[in-house]
Amino acid sequence: MFEKQKRAQKPVKPRVPSMPNFRLQSSWPLVGVAGGLILSLAGCGGGANKMTSFAGRSKGPHASFLSIPAAQRGQVRVVKVQARSLPRTLRLAGTVSYNTFATTPVISQLDGPVTRVVVVPGESVRAGQPLCYVDSPGFSQMRAHYLKTRDAARLAGLQLDRARDLYAHHAIALQQLQAAQSQMAQSQADLDAARQALLVLGVKNPATAGAVTAIPILAPVAGEIVARGVEPGQYVRAGSTQAFLISNLNTVWVLAHVYQRELGWVRPGETATIETDAYPNQFSGRITYIAPEVDPATRTLQVRIVTANPRHELKKGMYVTALIHAGEMAHALVVPTAAVLRNGENQPFVYREAASNQFAMQMVGLGITRGGMTQIISGLRAGEPVIAHGSLFLQFAEQNH
Repeated sequence: MFEKQKRAQKPVKPRVPSMPNFRLQSSWPLVGVAGGLILSLAGCGGGANKMTSFAGRSKGPHASFLSIPAAQRGQVRVVKVQARSLPRTLRLAGTVSYNTFATTPVISQLDGPVTRVVVVPGESVRAGQPLCYVDSPGFSQMRAHYLKTRDAARLAGLQLDRARDLYAHHAIALQQLQAAQSQMAQSQADLDAARQALLVLGVKNPATAGAVTAIPILAPVAGEIVARGVEPGQYVRAGSTQAFLISNLNTVWVLAHVYQRELGWVRPGETATIETDAYPNQFSGRITYIAPEVDPATRTLQVRIVTANPRHELKKGMYVTALIHAGEMAHALVVPTAAVLRNGENQPFVYREAASNQFAMQMVGLGITRGGMTQIISGLRAGEPVIAHGSLFLQFAEQNH
């Protein structure tokens, strides 16, 4: 019985499934061999062809390598890093602002309380359109002053005609005629000033305006109401209270920031493309101004880009990306975009062929992507072989080892 209990307590050695053997190059000491990995590759056309792929791993003193069986090499394409010309594009963060040259504040011309506001922000207005009404007793005084100057100018005209007739008959001296002419000129100047003051307030015919005290504040230009600074009952002061802000939104400013190391590639007159996550379409613009000093906090310079906004989609304060087209890079290193993968920390890498059928993960720095090719700014040299198609096989195999 003791023997039976002893045999019962003896551990049973688990069976290990057979693993395919891989040959490793003798120049690398063997540390371990990875097991088989089954992968499926989607076929082209109407169906999918299932296949089995096995990747073997070998480790050397400096790196870890993956190998691909000969039967699966046809599913992997290796290309060399190329050097070619690429358009240089700078990606600058920016915000949308009103075009100050096409934005006009509306200032009240009279003192008094606001009786009515007849427009709201977002509304398009034409030049001369009433925006609000101000109950101003001062308007009655301005109209009375106009009527007085009108009568004084009429009287001065009659006196001038009489003086001319008398002078023609040698009844008065030349000095008296000149005095009448001067009086007429002064009266006419006073009348023109009084009329102009009423015309600025929107009174087209001051003589028939009557005793109206609610005077409209008119839009000086056409555009869109982007801000309102008055409410009914609010007291406004002539020449100081900003009642509204009108802007022509057909163009806006994009204020972007460029680092001083990139300043040599940015010049006034260069074209720019504006992108935003709000819309799929892009907007075209042109650099018109570069700030003369560097912001000491961010070490950047502000760049002003006048941007076309025909449908008024770009709004003030929106975050955008400005793509500055700054010439070409003569010898940029590029690989097919499909060759670039990312690890669990979202860092880009490629699989570089270090020796025959020996592939290692190589971390890289990325530049721009154009036409299916991605710029490599660090990590590779021209002529180095990398996997351009099928690199997902190796990534999946490595993650499962």
